[in-house]
Amino acid sequence: MEIKVLGPGCANCHKMEETARAAVKELGIAATIEKISDMQEILKYTMSTPGLVVNGKLKHSGKPLPPVAKVKALLKEEA
Repeated sequence: MEIKVLGPGCANCHKMEETARAAVKELGIAATIEKISDMQEILKYTMSTPGLVVNGKLKHSGKPLPPVAKVKALLKEEA
């Protein structure tokens, strides 16, 4: 599974990355998590950050940030 966390580096973007890592760990799945901070790359998916892309599909963007349980559900959809 390929996961991208989109954001320029703000506190919410870091929190989204932590949440994604926690969800992957709790589910025990194999995934690569990549932090994307390049605005040109982010704009390919969304204008609202932070964003979460799973296997090339935008699953979340903007605030409020999803809890770990919600991220786990989004990852299960793609598993």
